[in-house]
Amino acid sequence: MSVRKEVSIGDHSISLEVGRVARQADGAVLIRQGDTVVLVTATADRKEREGLDFLPLTVDYRENTYAAGKIPGGFFKREGRPNEKETLTSRMIDRPIRPLFPKGWRCETQVVALVLSADLENDPDILAVTGASAALTLSDIPFESSAAAVRVGLNDQGFIINPTTSQLESSRLDLVVVGTETEVVMVEAGATEVSEQEMVDAILFGQSHIVKLVALQNDLRRELGNTKRTASPVEIPTAIRDEVESRIAEPLWQAMKIRTKILSYRRIAELQKDLLESYPEEPAETRAFAKAAFQEVHKKLARAEILDKGSRFDDRAFEQVRPITCEVGFLPRTHGSALFTRGETQALVTTTLGTSEDAQTLDWLEGESERRFMLHYNFPPFSVGEVKFLRGPGRREIGHGALAERALRPMIPSDEQFPYTIRLVSDILESNGSSSMASICGGSLSLMDAGVPMKSAVAGIAMGLVKEGDPYVILSDIAGSEDHYGDMDFKVAGTRKGITALQMDIKVKGLSRKILQEALAQAHRGRMHILDIMEATLAQPRADISTYAPRIFSIRVPKDKIREVIGPGGKMIRSIIERTGCKIDVDDDGKVDIASIDEASALKAMEIIKEITAEAEVGKTYLGKVVRVVAFGAFVEILPGIEGLLHISEIAEHRVKEVTDEIQEGEEILVKVIDVDGDRIRLSRKAVLREKRGETADVEPIPPRQVERGRAGRPHRRPR
Repeated sequence: MSVRKEVSIGDHSISLEVGRVARQADGAVLIRQGDTVVLVTATADRKEREGLDFLPLTVDYRENTYAAGKIPGGFFKREGRPNEKETLTSRMIDRPIRPLFPKGWRCETQVVALVLSADLENDPDILAVTGASAALTLSDIPFESSAAAVRVGLNDQGFIINPTTSQLESSRLDLVVVGTETEVVMVEAGATEVSEQEMVDAILFGQSHIVKLVALQNDLRRELGNTKRTASPVEIPTAIRDEVESRIAEPLWQAMKIRTKILSYRRIAELQKDLLESYPEEPAETRAFAKAAFQEVHKKLARAEILDKGSRFDDRAFEQVRPITCEVGFLPRTHGSALFTRGETQALVTTTLGTSEDAQTLDWLEGESERRFMLHYNFPPFSVGEVKFLRGPGRREIGHGALAERALRPMIPSDEQFPYTIRLVSDILESNGSSSMASICGGSLSLMDAGVPMKSAVAGIAMGLVKEGDPYVILSDIAGSEDHYGDMDFKVAGTRKGITALQMDIKVKGLSRKILQEALAQAHRGRMHILDIMEATLAQPRADISTYAPRIFSIRVPKDKIREVIGPGGKMIRSIIERTGCKIDVDDDGKVDIASIDEASALKAMEIIKEITAEAEVGKTYLGKVVRVVAFGAFVEILPGIEGLLHISEIAEHRVKEVTDEIQEGEEILVKVIDVDGDRIRLSRKAVLREKRGETADVEPIPPRQVERGRAGRPHRRPR
């Protein structure tokens, strides 16, 4: 039986349909807004995986190119590995739904979201999040609370719910809010220096619309009346729990107090190993219970230190940021570099400047585009003292890099102001929490070290929350264990004027407006502190770019002159490149970028292009070459390929009987442009002679008889 329901969200209608397609999945939903349609399925194995201490959930989001009427590029002509947007959207779906599964669910679970139709105005990403929750809600998979996602924009008229792609182009805010009927569970945003109060209002504005989408899912669930499977959480025997706590609490607390992360983690691992070995191998459940009890005690101690004792394991105050050091110009041959260290988290961020040819071409569902600013984040295993194979970037690396890129992007100068492609690479050399925020801080310094005229410096800070019932504590600059055992990971980045990026994941219920405001206010104070330290190291972008970076000069030529710069089959532009050694990029809008390590070569190439594209200007004097003599005058080339008519009456101050009495073919003479009429250019030598004596030239009209011949003043571009 097919059932369809819909609800109005702002100016849009969103519908959910079940029972029509993919009926062998445990749950399947078609979700639609406008002409954008996403199929989301949820499937779980019938058998639990034994021995797991984590939720075996996989989320995959794919955009089929046929959805937008496109055929994939490349040799194979079919969709391949997920692109960056697909990876980020997969994470966007995973992060909010994962905490909503019941504890103890150990069946392999997969959520698949397929974009079937895309109108290129309504982004399918937020539909996929809502669709994932609906598919799980309407399946027999235990899922504790339905959730939904909305997007919030901000313009001069106020907030916009689920803005279209065209509306987002003029929006100061691109905010995704995911929530349940009563709580916000995830927030992700990019912004142009939005204030903390505006951000709080935007989050709550989005939450007020989420309620309708959650109610729609619950209505469908009641109508279909599905029965849920049950999860089996591990019930630790009281005797084992008490024994583990009595044996391990004190030495574990001492291990957690060790200031060096690696030493602390190693000591904790040793304690766990010794504990488990003290229990018999049979039955296997005994060691599993002991391990679960150890983890419970670990979490209990971590939270009690903060809530009950009012302190942190590194003895910092709740609002205190770890010690920070900044170094710029760290590497001698890169175009820009910075080493940013905060506590035991360290990021080495480098900047490389390139030309427009180095821009990344994006062939996504929305069409082809170019990215001229990119940030790549690497997390090598040695940064946490581990040994692993070096693979390509995983979802976490792509996600952290995208967050840092989003934070810095609003402060990057325009292409007109700084015509470079910019690539940042953040290599995490040490990690103990907030490595993505370190990438933002180091990235800002690295860009300024490279001479990129940043609009403002950007800093980031990760906030945490520990909450038990009503009591709560907000933590600034959380370390790894505080992130792991805390209830919130709230990353905020921005300038002194406002927020540029935000990402928040919530693990508990009860995140009120008051907590949001306090967290953002505390993050603002932390951000100002970090910016003070960064500015003490490098307050302004360097006045000039690195000597190892290409010099790029930009000029604009009329669009109808582009073909002359390029020449037949590219002959002209290849000639300029060979003569100057420069790299030249010509855009369809007439913008020409000339890049060279040698500034003199770039200036030479610029002059050649200016000559090729120059237009005759009335009143300007040129040294021209007589290319052809006729009875009524001469044709003079005043610019490469541009000729004008020097009428016999304008050759000299006296009456001229024969043109050849005054000038000869091939001779160079000074002439002045006295008129440009469409394609006709009139020249005067007489005006130049009179100006030498300080007199004003009287321009005589061309006899009509000679105009009718079709030769008067018609410019002629000789083929090159």
